[in-house]
Amino acid sequence: MPRQAELFVFMGLIASGKSTLAAAWARQIGARYFNSDRERKTLAGLRPTAPRAESFQAGIYSPEFTRRTYERLYLMAKTELEAKRDVVLDGSYTAEQERRRLRDLTAAQGAAIKFILCRCPDNIVRERLNIRAQDQEAVSDGRWEIYLRQKEYFSLPAELENHELITLDTDAPVDTLLQKLQKIEAAINHRQGR
Repeated sequence: MPRQAELFVFMGLIASGKSTLAAAWARQIGARYFNSDRERKTLAGLRPTAPRAESFQAGIYSPEFTRRTYERLYLMAKTELEAKRDVVLDGSYTAEQERRRLRDLTAAQGAAIKFILCRCPDNIVRERLNIRAQDQEAVSDGRWEIYLRQKEYFSLPAELENHELITLDTDAPVDTLLQKLQKIEAAINHRQGR
């Protein structure tokens, strides 16, 4: 029987380390990688590194534009899963509705899904945001005040089954996190008989 394709969804608040880890994981497993910040800016006709200091839920970060962005990610994941290829999505996925759509997609495609919730302490988030503000190549427009607002709206993924959710504290080096993620994922797959 051929190996089941997998969808890995790296989620969490801004500056939680999800993009760095998601990109590294995609490289490690040879999967396509799609980032919400890049796709959002592509939809807006912008270069990925073009800065957009929008207010919370305004401009290209409005609920409508965010819905369009996540629809684009959904369609990209669908294409990969239909071809039986693993795929990594990288976005906040703060809304249960968006997570449910991905779960329904993988069920329809006969694929597995794992959500990787990335989190770290506020002081590390603030430090990362300060560093990012100086980086001319940064794709994300996240700022401390946006992070604080996003925290208010974030819906913890209580609807996910144990085998669908991996929670990682991302205040460790990427190589350490990749090793930990690989071990957790292998253990889940073993328990699931994959």
